[in-house]
Amino acid sequence: MAVLKIPLKDQKALRPVYSFAKARKVKLYLVGGILRDLLLGREKQNPDFDFCLKRGAVSFGRKLTKKIKAGFVILDKEHGACRLIKRIKGKTYTFDFTDFRGKTLADDLLHRDFTINAVALELEKAFSHNKDLQDFLIDPYGGKRDLKGKIIKVVNIKAFTEDPLRILRAFSLACILGFKIDRETLKLARLEKSKLSKVSNERIRDELFKIFDTLSAFDYLVMMDELKILKIIFPEIERMRGVKQGPYHHLDVWKHSLETVKQLEGLIKETKNNHEIQGYLNEYISGDRKRRALITLGALLHDIGKPAALRHENGKTKFHGHERIGLRICENIARRLKLSCDEMNSLHKMVLWHLRPGYMADIEELSPRAIFRYFRDTNREAVSILLLSVADQRSTKGRLTTKESRIHHEKIVFGLIKEYFRRLKEKKLPRLINGDDLLRKFKLEPSPLIGKILSEVEELQAIGKIKNKSEALRIAARLIKL
Repeated sequence: MAVLKIPLKDQKALRPVYSFAKARKVKLYLVGGILRDLLLGREKQNPDFDFCLKRGAVSFGRKLTKKIKAGFVILDKEHGACRLIKRIKGKTYTFDFTDFRGKTLADDLLHRDFTINAVALELEKAFSHNKDLQDFLIDPYGGKRDLKGKIIKVVNIKAFTEDPLRILRAFSLACILGFKIDRETLKLARLEKSKLSKVSNERIRDELFKIFDTLSAFDYLVMMDELKILKIIFPEIERMRGVKQGPYHHLDVWKHSLETVKQLEGLIKETKNNHEIQGYLNEYISGDRKRRALITLGALLHDIGKPAALRHENGKTKFHGHERIGLRICENIARRLKLSCDEMNSLHKMVLWHLRPGYMADIEELSPRAIFRYFRDTNREAVSILLLSVADQRSTKGRLTTKESRIHHEKIVFGLIKEYFRRLKEKKLPRLINGDDLLRKFKLEPSPLIGKILSEVEELQAIGKIKNKSEALRIAARLIKL
């Protein structure tokens, strides 16, 4: 077994903390995730270190922040918890300090969430040169054993009562690490799940997005669904269950939505060598939340408007307008989860336009105008919607679905994805005319007509129908007469 040591670059970041504690004779312990990740050989881009001490964590953190010139925030004044944030050589380091949750370190570890996070190390030992940290790990509840067995297991049966968010954290950790959740822990999660309704939506969002950002979300969403946890977070999904669809589908609306998540994961794996697509998926939309996670949420919710749109006409099942109904439902969910404006805008486009690539694939020959309008309307979400469309289509295996139609659909979609990235590299065409030109030339008053004319001119220029200012003004004159 390799010698367990904190990487040298992280030791350098930790040394001022250690020196400050040593000078004040404060015994600090590293706990939780950093030790778990060290044992697993995982390395974070932006490391976070959790420390506990017998008492005075907030006071200690406040004095330390002045010494190392870090950002400071109190997390929980009543229970003694604070956070320091320091930027070091391109990395953002987070240092959390908390008081013991009990009289001793063992008491504190007993109140941690899972055994794999209930391992501690006296900080001084991290600077014992040429020594294996394995020899100094404090592990009273079998954390190392469960890491080896790849098991997520609560430290004590009150874990979810103390913090119900830990129910979701069990799934996010299992999903990220590829671990199984202990059977008794799952039973406890089922019993305590109603307490999730008392947890802040921001905290729920953060754990959900950890799941959505992996390529194993489907398996854990299914497990959460079976335990009836998912309906507490998304009560809107209940109407989707058992809603049968037309002959192109083989699953009801809810199972089809889950299957779309599964197919999306498969599609992302298939495109792992496409650097443009992968770079797009790994873009940060808000904070540390990536586009890939948001598309997974879009896949889960894209048909949420179908139950309300359901109609039976002439023996046919129809969901006319379900995307617009779904849009309103998704906006409520997005607000509840405190998504950013950028995330809400992206989700808005995904739900609203998820059918559009399918309609485009039905056209015998796509016109430059149709392509231009698709990219204009979908903007940065063009590729999100195209990938969602493929996953959606792959999730339909009803008797009217054919292999030929799927192949054609994907040919169109991947052609559009290629075109999207080609256009990104293109130099943007200079505007032929602007609003002031129209006001002066035609003696117009400011009105929506100006925007309509400019939009039409931009479109015609993009598809090569006009190339200079005089041609643009002729088009403008024609539109004004209409």
